[in-house]
Amino acid sequence: MSEPRIIKKYPNRRLYDTTESSYITLADIRDLVLQKQEFTVIDKKSGDDITRTILLQVISEQEQHGDAVMSEDFLSQVIRSYGNVMPGFMAKYLEQSMKLFLTQQQQLRGQVKKVVGIDPVAAVADAAQKNYARWRSLQDEVFRRFSGGAREASDEAGDKPKKNKKVS
Repeated sequence: MSEPRIIKKYPNRRLYDTTESSYITLADIRDLVLQKQEFTVIDKKSGDDITRTILLQVISEQEQHGDAVMSEDFLSQVIRSYGNVMPGFMAKYLEQSMKLFLTQQQQLRGQVKKVVGIDPVAAVADAAQKNYARWRSLQDEVFRRFSGGAREASDEAGDKPKKNKKVS
């Protein structure tokens, strides 16, 4: 296994790829990710590893200029989870959820290639329903563990929280 590529970030916000001996952009970082090339981004001034920060910038750019993957509600909930949830648990949970989704997506693509006449929309909807059921089951299990098994009666009854109406 080769050493990860080193990218240096200078105070002028420029990124320098030490392997290629050239300046690169966030789009180039995205390409490295898509090519599954290992890399580390180091802040030239402090020497800190800022790879996560740069990856978040790549995601932010994709969300602004491409097809958005994360809804505002999802992003708001992620922000709210900081300080309220064990960070290690949340990170592991999101990572495992993404792996499960990608695995099922690959399996679905394989099935579509093998079977002629399959309705891909129905297959995707079915996979999404199964993912949601698994996710909900995990959420319920985590809730039971951390709350000692108690659940709110309204949640068991299937009541949905009501949104407050805006007052002008």
